Amino acid sequence: MAQCLKPGNSGLSLIYAILPKIPLPGLNHHFPLYKKQVVKLQELPAQKIATDYKRSSHFSGLIMQNMPSGMRFLPGFLDREMQKNLLLCIRSITKQAPLFVPRMPRTGKPMSVRMTNCGQLGWVTDKQNGYRYQSTHPETGNPWPQIPQSLLDLWKDNSGYEFGPQACLINYYEADAKMGLHQDSDEKNFDAPVISISLGDTCLFRYGGENRKDPTRSFKLESGDVLVFGGKSRLMFHGVDRIYPGTSTLLKREGRINLTLRRVDKEFSG
Repeated sequence: MAQCLKPGNSGLSLIYAILPKIPLPGLNHHFPLYKKQVVKLQELPAQKIATDYKRSSHFSGLIMQNMPSGMRFLPGFLDREMQKNLLLCIRSITKQAPLFVPRMPRTGKPMSVRMTNCGQLGWVTDKQNGYRYQSTHPETGNPWPQIPQSLLDLWKDNSGYEFGPQACLINYYEADAKMGLHQDSDEKNFDAPVISISLGDTCLFRYGGENRKDPTRSFKLESGDVLVFGGKSRLMFHGVDRIYPGTSTLLKREGRINLTLRRVDKEFSG
């Protein structure tokens, strides 16, 4: 049984503060992250998409307009218990791979999020070498922890892709953090989708087209929501305009955790 994180440990006090203080299982422990009979993907026709989505206890899907082809939104995909189980996995990961501050290429300006990774590869950025994937943590030099089996199962059931994810980015947004419009284009493989999982406070998610100047739309992502973007939406510009502090009680403090499962290479034996 892995030990719990303790306040004051280098690089670990923030994640300890935002996650429940409960015992940690080992990384190889398989949580029932979601119930397959509940989360079987349902295709949502474009006609059911509205400018601003609406949630309803009588409608488990999404009402939006002009959702790009290949983009699938699964509101409430993970229930509360499933979200708690996933937080256990995140705590175990951050004990081995502490959160760090990514920095912009050339300028070295710090991003407003803190992040870490798990998987064969992790996404990093700094002033000297820019955006890239690498197999080790940029500060500790250690290999990234494995992606939990629960997330591998989620990918298998919803990605529609033959091979598994190689990287899982873990971004922590404090109450005032944002993410500017960007493309996920540092991968060599754009055939596989990106799967995004939201935990904690609600955010305002913005998306556009494949060109930065294309018109954009926005909608809210809440704790437990999952977003899949592949096909024509794989290279869409997207970002986070703001966090709505206090909209979730999942974390120990205000903020949001976002996980993104990604495939980096076209071929991989694992």
